[in-house]
Amino acid sequence: MPFDPQLQALYDRRAEHGVRPLYTMTLQEARAADLADVQGAAGTPEPVREVHDLSFDGPGGPLPLRVYRPSGEGPLPVLVYFFGGGWTLGSLDTSDALCRHLANSAGCLVVAVGYRLAPEHKFPAAPRDCFAGVRWAAEHAGRFGGDASRLAVAGDSAGGNLAAAVTLMARDEGGPDLVTQVLVYPNTDYLADTPSRRENTDPLLFNDKSVHWYWDNYLATPRDGTHPLASPLRAPDHSGLPPALVITAEYDPLRDEGESYAARLRASGVPVESTRYPGLAHGFFTMSGTLDAARRAVGQVAAHLRTAFADAASGD
Repeated sequence: MPFDPQLQALYDRRAEHGVRPLYTMTLQEARAADLADVQGAAGTPEPVREVHDLSFDGPGGPLPLRVYRPSGEGPLPVLVYFFGGGWTLGSLDTSDALCRHLANSAGCLVVAVGYRLAPEHKFPAAPRDCFAGVRWAAEHAGRFGGDASRLAVAGDSAGGNLAAAVTLMARDEGGPDLVTQVLVYPNTDYLADTPSRRENTDPLLFNDKSVHWYWDNYLATPRDGTHPLASPLRAPDHSGLPPALVITAEYDPLRDEGESYAARLRASGVPVESTRYPGLAHGFFTMSGTLDAARRAVGQVAAHLRTAFADAASGD
């Protein structure tokens, strides 16, 4: 189908202003431009009851994290969120508006983890940092009114890749137990050669060159790309992972590998809800101030989380 009309309007503005692809910029320029784009499309950040900026001891030293607590009586379920940006861009500010929205709409404590970025810190720094952040949340969420027995992970793009990696680590390294995983257009396979990768080459959108640029920044060697924590689709076993919600977009080079991951989980006995948003491109999920479809997708995620948390509370 054609572009969503609101996405088409955004695309036309980018064309009119000659917006440069991030992969043509210096790293400093790309990080600044990415943050400006995300914040500009995210809308006005919602107020929440409390926001705490903290640090914790990560595998390579102190790491930042941000805890969002909505109104309401605790103890509240806990969502650990990983921002996107190709493991190269992004910060806690990138996901700030989204985390506030999810905290309020899902009625949960949200812990956003500021993992180390590439190319300064190559794989596997990011998944190790994110897993450490999940373990921190399991141990310390109670300080902020959280209930770590109802713990979930989520992320968009590279953040979705990291959320998937964390579920593998939690399963294989003795917890913590996770009630669900939410993967929004995740990278799942470094070696992907799919129709969606070949079809989506428009320089005004996230495209196949973007994907290669991020992987080149992230990996020390191509061989690292086949590791399950870099390419979760290549894990030898997907059984025993938490139920999943996987969201993809029609005009996204990562569409097919995200949907393949959902299918692999389902074939391994993992309950999966998978939704492709028609007419949308990669990045739409964080554009709630610009796209109605983004607000619908965030609402879908919040509803999924509320159900998963309620099921965990009831013992289902």
